[in-house]
Amino acid sequence: MSGHEECIKGSIHRGLPQGKEEMIHGLNTYVIGNSENPRGIIVIYSDGFGLGLPNNKLIADSYAKSGEWLVYLPDFFKGDAMGLKLADIAIPIDKSQQSSLSYYTGLLAHVPTMVAWNLRNKFEPTNKTCMDFLKALREQTPLKKKIGIVGFCWGGRYAIRAAKREYTVKVDGQEVPLVNAAVGLHPSSLAYPVDVEDLAVPVSFGWGEEDKFIKIEQKGQVEAIHEKARAAGEKLPEIEHKVYKPGRHGFAVRGNPDDPAERRCLEESEKQVLTWFDRWL
Repeated sequence: MSGHEECIKGSIHRGLPQGKEEMIHGLNTYVIGNSENPRGIIVIYSDGFGLGLPNNKLIADSYAKSGEWLVYLPDFFKGDAMGLKLADIAIPIDKSQQSSLSYYTGLLAHVPTMVAWNLRNKFEPTNKTCMDFLKALREQTPLKKKIGIVGFCWGGRYAIRAAKREYTVKVDGQEVPLVNAAVGLHPSSLAYPVDVEDLAVPVSFGWGEEDKFIKIEQKGQVEAIHEKARAAGEKLPEIEHKVYKPGRHGFAVRGNPDDPAERRCLEESEKQVLTWFDRWL
């Protein structure tokens, strides 16, 4: 249990997850919130540590707290999420307690595992798993009930892609987007320009100023792509960017709640998501 307790310390939400796991559209899914008459549905695409990282479930719990939302946290990794030992190295709860030597030697030791994991989770099948889930969800959800998706790190890329025009489904005789709004927090592995162009629904981005893995310069890349599209006469949905300080990698999932600056990142990134969905769902 000690490993899980450490993960829980990395969240502003103390305690144990309160939801349950069940099969939803072919994926084991952590479910919590208003299942009777929700205002809308929030789908979470977690970081690479998936359902095994309690923080991801605690974030779902927090989104559901108002009683407005039904929250789904699917296991998009199908039981093959990254191991929690890597989380302790790559995004330790308290960075001040980790030496540079232990950080780099720890990452080096995990390189074979990370390479193998990435090979098992290539883009095409990973993207298909996400979009297939969203298609099934949209097809079986009344159109008046809106759907939003938020992705963290690994999941950020696919949450943003879900907002693209190419992904639609026919419901009640009309082609509609898979989601009504999306949020991508410290989104990793973005392919430019394809992953962020041709957006159909509002998207909110969150970037960390001191993120070593997802450099803050990527924010400028995304903005330049969208400015070029606008200059060419393309009509884009509303897009926003928020920057977090210090915003080290994983700031929205596994920041240190005992550090005032990191706690602020945790709280403000949660507010970013809920404010965006309150506006668009």
